[in-house]
Amino acid sequence: MSIRIASLQRYPVKGLSPETLETAALAKGGYFPGDRLFAIENGPAGFDPENPQHQPKIKFLMLMRNESLARLRTRYLDSITTLFIEEGEREVARGDLTTREGRLAIEAFFRRFMAKELRGPPKVLAAPEGFRFTDSRRGFVSLINLASVRQIESVVGAPVDPLRFRGNVHLDGLEPWAEFDLVGQVLTTASGVRLKVTKRIERCAATNVDPATGIRDLQIPKSLMGAYGHFDCGIYAEVLSDGAIAVGDSLETEQASLAL
Repeated sequence: MSIRIASLQRYPVKGLSPETLETAALAKGGYFPGDRLFAIENGPAGFDPENPQHQPKIKFLMLMRNESLARLRTRYLDSITTLFIEEGEREVARGDLTTREGRLAIEAFFRRFMAKELRGPPKVLAAPEGFRFTDSRRGFVSLINLASVRQIESVVGAPVDPLRFRGNVHLDGLEPWAEFDLVGQVLTTASGVRLKVTKRIERCAATNVDPATGIRDLQIPKSLMGAYGHFDCGIYAEVLSDGAIAVGDSLETEQASLAL
């Protein structure tokens, strides 16, 4: 079994568009770098940055209920801590998320953009050190098997963009659904990175939304349950050792690596 990294993605703001990467520096016990650093509160969520606790995603703007977010193209520049938002290839907002003025600019945009979907004032939240706005409490790194996505295409009878699953690492080389057999195992790279696969990822209605158009055009969780008896696509992994991964890198199970 030869597993290869086909692409890398991060999602700096929960619910907004991905940014592709060529490499990613992983830290032991840490999250995927630059991923889910921010979230936009949809009305008061009770989040306390001094005592951060995992919150249900329904408390934030997110694709499961707010598919119009997919119409936006966003990028976050770490060097200037600034989020840029485009709609229809036109910049509609920007703001330095480390400043009150910058956050207010982004919040003002969302008050206009989705006024009917808001339960209260939108508020930009920043993740404190050691915390991220992931769907799972221990969703450190998410991996998607592209062969499983292709299998889903045959079930729904339509093309399925892997970005619907909002994973950090897209994998080639596995058989469909073989990623589930990796739960409990450790994946290694030639550079020494070790990833312990912790659990399968259960999917929600966010995957029904086309990430390019924002149209809710498929029934992926329903189709998964009908065809396979589960809602799962993808796996979570925990980082066991520091190191960098890159597009094109190979992954092996630790047992196979030790046998060489």
